[in-house]
Amino acid sequence: MQAARVHAGGRPPASRIIVPGPGQESVWDFPRPPRVESVALPVRVELGGVTIARTTRALRIVETAGAPCYYLPPDDCDLGALRRTEHWTVCEWKGAAYAYDVRAGGRTAAHGAWSYPAPLTDLGMGYERVAGWFAFYASRMDACFLGDERVRSQPGGFYGGWVTQNLTGPIKGEPGTEGW
Repeated sequence: MQAARVHAGGRPPASRIIVPGPGQESVWDFPRPPRVESVALPVRVELGGVTIARTTRALRIVETAGAPCYYLPPDDCDLGALRRTEHWTVCEWKGAAYAYDVRAGGRTAAHGAWSYPAPLTDLGMGYERVAGWFAFYASRMDACFLGDERVRSQPGGFYGGWVTQNLTGPIKGEPGTEGW
């Protein structure tokens, strides 16, 4: 069995970790602190029947136990569909992120996207690569795609990761993962 890296809050029992097969990746092989990676596949986000973002230049951030979060450059997003709110959160690794309401096709997804305008750089982890880029909650959009695959949202509603068919877990946010 493949050994899992320990998440700061602990880890699931070894019997719960799903060993990845060919072409799969385990969230337990993702690093802590998180890592920024280039994405080879095109990414598309839809709301209200409108494509509000489409890129072949996406980046993803992977972190132990969580589904990857995909970041899209502002040049490849409909900026008119994004309205910054007063809501913000802090990531211990990346710094302050601001929430955005997303409006398109007569629909509004409250706090449907987020962005780090000035991510922390003192760790040397490359987070500045996503400065000003947008990530979208799959659960709040009509659909998000990685290549031709329609992704599912990370369980639990708090995290914004995208779950794909090739991802194994258990993934933070599922029932029983509250202590990780």
